[in-house]
Amino acid sequence: MRKSDFRYHLPESLIAQYPAPERSASRLLVLDAQGQVHDRRFRDLPRLLRPGDLLVFNDTRVMRARLFGRKETGGRVEVLVERLLAPDRALAQVRASKTPRPGSRILVGDFQLVVEGRQDDLFLLALESGEFHAVMAAHGHMPLPPYIRRGDESFDESRYQTVYARREGSVAAPTAGLHFDEALLEVLGEMGVCQARVTLHVGAGTFQPVRTEDLSQHRMHAEWLEVDQAVCDAVAETRRRGGRVVAVGTTSVRSLETAAAEGGLRPFSGETRLFITPGYEFRVVDALVTNFHLPESTLLMLVCAFAGYEAVMAAYRHAVEREYRFFSYGDAMFLERPRSGS
Repeated sequence: MRKSDFRYHLPESLIAQYPAPERSASRLLVLDAQGQVHDRRFRDLPRLLRPGDLLVFNDTRVMRARLFGRKETGGRVEVLVERLLAPDRALAQVRASKTPRPGSRILVGDFQLVVEGRQDDLFLLALESGEFHAVMAAHGHMPLPPYIRRGDESFDESRYQTVYARREGSVAAPTAGLHFDEALLEVLGEMGVCQARVTLHVGAGTFQPVRTEDLSQHRMHAEWLEVDQAVCDAVAETRRRGGRVVAVGTTSVRSLETAAAEGGLRPFSGETRLFITPGYEFRVVDALVTNFHLPESTLLMLVCAFAGYEAVMAAYRHAVEREYRFFSYGDAMFLERPRSGS
């Protein structure tokens, strides 16, 4: 398939700029195994799940990764920390009027960041003293996606973060999880829906466009993930009892499928560049909770691979017609794997 196959019309007015008043109050578009579309609310999710199902969440925590500073010469600089390599070293995107040279300094409050060099499109930054966690705690902003046309506000500190976020390291939220609140998680637990946690630290590359029309020529950005033995055991037990593995978000899908790339699901810790497109054979995931994704994005391609290209693109047209809210702070979908012949 080609990149242009994943293009769809989206009025800008449907791109959510703010979260819903309550997490579970978002709308939920259901695409069932027969390819039928149903309009629900996210708080209806318990009706779509069964006792014995396993929800797999990504427990990454978003860093206050956007920093505003200045060069020694006074020019403004914007830094987006992509990944911490050590307490005092990081890979980051740097925006400035002129590309900073190795050895130059960026001043963020009382902290000095030294540009050590480049690694592909990213800059290697080192602190002269202190740790990046301290810089971000004192001066960092929540790294809202580029399609949210406003600066971060105080409520973003909590709302652009899942309620179960634990392991800091992402520059973007695993947004399907933003719809879950403690009350909904409690209801699901009481009805016998089990939970497991993986970790995938989402990088800024998730917003980068696919630049090649031929999808086979696209190289995915690298992201770090971990799937531990407890997750593998939970999936195996779910299979034994006849339950379904329900991934919360495309990051959970990529985590599980990466860990099963050699066959059976095994513990995995390291980087993934897994690019899932139509024709991919899923090994672990039976159903998916996800948000709506950008046209021509790798995430939309993954969703089409999971639930069928025609069915997903038709569901997106339905969502536009019914004025669902799109992207990070928008509404959600629940997708089942299509049955044979459907």
